[in-house]
Amino acid sequence: MHTNFDTNITIGLRRNMLEDIEKLFVEKNYTNFQYVLEAMDEVPRHFFLGKGFEQLSYKNQNVDIEADQTISKPTTVAIQTFLLNLQKNETVLEIGTGSGYQAAVLSHLAGKVFTIERHEILFQRATKKLKELGLKNIHTFLEDGFKGVPRYAPYDKILITCAAPEIPQNLVNQLKVGGQFVLPMEDGEGQQDMLRLTKNEDGSLSEEKFGKFEFVPMLEGISK
Repeated sequence: MHTNFDTNITIGLRRNMLEDIEKLFVEKNYTNFQYVLEAMDEVPRHFFLGKGFEQLSYKNQNVDIEADQTISKPTTVAIQTFLLNLQKNETVLEIGTGSGYQAAVLSHLAGKVFTIERHEILFQRATKKLKELGLKNIHTFLEDGFKGVPRYAPYDKILITCAAPEIPQNLVNQLKVGGQFVLPMEDGEGQQDMLRLTKNEDGSLSEEKFGKFEFVPMLEGISK
């Protein structure tokens, strides 16, 4: 996909990135993942990091951004997106907008994306970037992620893009019955277990685990 923010170099770098993600999905025996690659091909990852970061943007590594945060490595974005299994008519709540890249990917798969950032500098920057890309189904909020955005609940899917110390009950309450919740949860040893939780009719959660990951911690409050 060629956007107004692309060059032949960035298009080539993105295709190489997607080939590496496809290999990872095959190694993990994931199937029916092509839609994730197509969504990620729609988004110029380098646009969220700025000039001079074109090469680094498409390497499979975390990249530091403002407020001591990071933009997750492409394979992590791909796996979290895949685990959500978004449908075009669904709403998704993302906790941790960060650079805005993950929200941009989700916008190509969901009906509406609601995304929360607690750092004002990141909130302002990501909101501006997402508007410049013309993504009209994304709604950004400067809020405490632990509280969610109850006025637009319930959500079909919820995604946390930072390391949760526990499963936030406020967010579980904002998830539809049958909805799914993807989050990295602290394992007590400096890493996180990637979980996918499904909300049952009685409000309980069914849990699946998908390996170890590393994220910055999820924190309470708003940082201005």
